[in-house]
Amino acid sequence: MASDQKFVDFIVNQIHRAGEITARKMFGEYGIYADAKIFGLICDNKLFIKPTEAGRKFIVDVVEAPPYPGAKPSFLIEERIEDSRWLSQLVRTTIKELPEPKPKKKKAKKKAK
Repeated sequence: MASDQKFVDFIVNQIHRAGEITARKMFGEYGIYADAKIFGLICDNKLFIKPTEAGRKFIVDVVEAPPYPGAKPSFLIEERIEDSRWLSQLVRTTIKELPEPKPKKKKAKKKAK
Protein backbone atom coordinates (compact mmCIF):
# COMPACT_ATOMS: atom_id res chain seq x y z
CA MET A 1 0.00 0.00 0.00
CA ALA A 2 1.44 3.35 -0.98
CA SER A 3 1.43 6.31 1.38
CA ASP A 4 -1.19 8.96 0.79
CA GLN A 5 -0.39 12.62 0.19
CA LYS A 6 -2.35 13.78 3.26
CA PHE A 7 -0.10 11.75 5.56
CA VAL A 8 3.05 12.98 3.81
CA ASP A 9 1.89 16.60 4.12
CA PHE A 10 1.08 16.02 7.81
CA ILE A 11 4.60 14.70 8.50
CA VAL A 12 6.29 17.54 6.59
CA ASN A 13 4.22 20.03 8.59
CA GLN A 14 5.04 18.27 11.88
CA ILE A 15 8.80 18.62 11.35
CA HIS A 16 8.87 22.09 9.79
CA ARG A 17 11.02 23.39 12.69
CA ALA A 18 13.91 21.13 11.63
CA GLY A 19 14.88 23.09 8.50
CA GLU A 20 13.74 23.15 4.90
CA ILE A 21 11.74 19.92 4.78
CA THR A 22 10.78 18.29 1.49
CA ALA A 23 9.31 14.94 0.51
CA ARG A 24 10.11 13.30 -2.82
CA LYS A 25 8.25 10.42 -4.35
CA MET A 26 10.45 7.33 -4.62
CA PHE A 27 9.19 3.96 -5.89
CA GLY A 28 5.62 4.70 -4.81
CA GLU A 29 6.67 5.88 -1.35
CA TYR A 30 8.49 9.02 -0.14
CA GLY A 31 11.98 10.06 0.88
CA ILE A 32 12.07 12.89 3.43
CA TYR A 33 14.81 15.51 3.29
CA ALA A 34 15.97 18.31 5.58
CA ASP A 35 18.09 20.91 3.81
CA ALA A 36 18.64 18.49 0.88
CA LYS A 37 19.86 15.66 3.19
CA ILE A 38 17.73 12.50 3.25
CA PHE A 39 16.96 11.42 6.79
CA GLY A 40 13.92 9.19 6.51
CA LEU A 41 11.21 7.47 4.56
CA ILE A 42 7.45 7.39 4.61
CA CYS A 43 6.24 3.93 3.65
CA ASP A 44 2.69 2.62 4.04
CA ASN A 45 1.77 5.77 5.97
CA LYS A 46 4.47 5.11 8.56
CA LEU A 47 7.45 7.34 9.39
CA PHE A 48 10.91 5.77 9.40
CA ILE A 49 14.00 7.74 10.47
CA LYS A 50 17.58 6.71 9.66
CA PRO A 51 19.19 5.25 12.78
CA THR A 52 21.96 7.24 14.47
CA GLU A 53 23.50 6.99 17.95
CA ALA A 54 22.29 10.47 18.86
CA GLY A 55 18.79 9.60 17.63
CA ARG A 56 18.81 6.39 19.67
CA LYS A 57 19.73 8.33 22.83
CA PHE A 58 17.09 10.97 22.11
CA ILE A 59 14.27 8.46 21.52
CA VAL A 60 15.24 6.19 24.46
CA ASP A 61 12.62 3.44 23.85
CA VAL A 62 13.53 2.75 20.23
CA VAL A 63 11.30 0.70 17.94
CA GLU A 64 13.12 -0.48 14.82
CA ALA A 65 11.60 -1.97 11.69
CA PRO A 66 12.48 -2.14 8.00
CA PRO A 67 10.49 0.37 5.92
CA TYR A 68 10.05 -2.26 3.18
CA PRO A 69 11.02 -5.93 2.72
CA GLY A 70 14.79 -6.38 2.52
CA ALA A 71 15.62 -2.91 3.88
CA LYS A 72 17.84 -2.23 6.87
CA PRO A 73 15.88 -1.45 10.05
CA SER A 74 15.13 2.21 10.75
CA PHE A 75 13.56 3.96 13.72
CA LEU A 76 9.80 3.54 13.39
CA ILE A 77 8.10 6.62 14.81
CA GLU A 78 4.49 6.07 15.85
CA GLU A 79 3.97 6.97 19.51
CA ARG A 80 5.04 10.64 19.35
CA ILE A 81 4.09 11.46 15.78
CA GLU A 82 1.67 14.15 17.02
CA ASP A 83 4.43 15.92 19.02
CA SER A 84 5.80 18.43 16.52
CA ARG A 85 8.52 19.84 18.78
CA TRP A 86 9.82 16.39 19.74
CA LEU A 87 9.74 15.19 16.12
CA SER A 88 11.55 18.30 14.86
CA GLN A 89 14.25 17.86 17.51
CA LEU A 90 14.69 14.20 16.53
CA VAL A 91 15.20 15.25 12.90
CA ARG A 92 17.72 17.98 13.86
CA THR A 93 19.58 15.47 16.06
CA THR A 94 19.60 12.87 13.29
CA ILE A 95 20.78 15.08 10.44
CA LYS A 96 23.75 16.32 12.48
CA GLU A 97 25.16 12.76 12.40
CA LEU A 98 24.40 11.99 8.77
CA PRO A 99 27.03 12.63 6.09
CA GLU A 100 26.59 15.50 3.67
CA PRO A 101 25.05 14.44 0.36
CA LYS A 102 27.57 13.70 -2.35
CA PRO A 103 27.54 16.21 -5.19
CA LYS A 104 25.87 14.84 -8.29
CA LYS A 105 28.24 14.10 -11.13
CA LYS A 106 27.50 15.80 -14.39
CA LYS A 107 26.90 13.39 -17.23
CA ALA A 108 29.42 13.64 -20.02
CA LYS A 109 27.92 14.77 -23.30
CA LYS A 110 28.30 12.31 -26.13
CA LYS A 111 30.20 13.62 -29.12
CA ALA A 112 28.58 13.28 -32.53
CA LYS A 113 30.53 11.05 -34.88
